[in-house]
Amino acid sequence: MMKSDDNASIDVESSAESKGKAPLIGNGKEKPNKLKKIMGVVDFVLRLAAIIAALAAAATMGTSDETATFFTQVFRIEASYDDVPTFTFFVIAMSIVAGYLVLSLMFSVITIIRPNFAIARILLFIFDIVVLALATASAAAAAAIVYLAHNGNRNTNWQAICQQFGHFCQKVSGAVVTSFVAVVLLMLLVLLSGFNFILKKK
Repeated sequence: MMKSDDNASIDVESSAESKGKAPLIGNGKEKPNKLKKIMGVVDFVLRLAAIIAALAAAATMGTSDETATFFTQVFRIEASYDDVPTFTFFVIAMSIVAGYLVLSLMFSVITIIRPNFAIARILLFIFDIVVLALATASAAAAAAIVYLAHNGNRNTNWQAICQQFGHFCQKVSGAVVTSFVAVVLLMLLVLLSGFNFILKKK
C-alpha cells in the first residue's frame, strides 16, 4: 500500500513540474508574436501618414493655377498644372498611390490580427515596392520641372517663370516636397516588411 502512495505522490509532483514549465514555453512563443503585432501597428500608422501625404501632394498640384497679366493688363497668361504633362502624370501617380494605400489598410489590419499570416505580408511587400517606384518616378520628374521653373536653363533658352507666377510655383513646390515625404514613408514600409521576413526566419 505504501508503494502505491509513493507512486501517486511522484505522479502529482511530475505533473506539477510539467505545469510549472508550460508557461515558460508559451512565453517564448508569444514574444515574437507581440513584436509582430507592434510592427503591424507601426505599419498601419505609416500607411495612414503616407495616405495623407500622397493626397495632399495630388490635391495641391491639382489645384495649382495662376493668371498673370502683362503690358498693363492687355495680355493674360494662365499657368496650370495640366499645361505640363509631367505635372499631370504627377497628379495621376499620387492619386494611384493614395488609392492603393487606402486599400492596403485592410491587409495591414489582417497582419495585426493574425501576425503569422504570410500571404498578406508578401502581397503588401510586393505592391509596396511597385508603388514606391511609381511615387519616386513621379516626384523626381516633377522636381526637375519645378527646378526649371525656378531657375530656367540658359543652354536651351528656357526662362524661369516663377517671378511672374509666384503663387503657382509655391504650390507646385509644396506638392513636390509633400510627395517626397510620401516616398520616405513608403521606403520605411518596405524596410519594415523586410524586417518582418527576417524576424520570421529567426
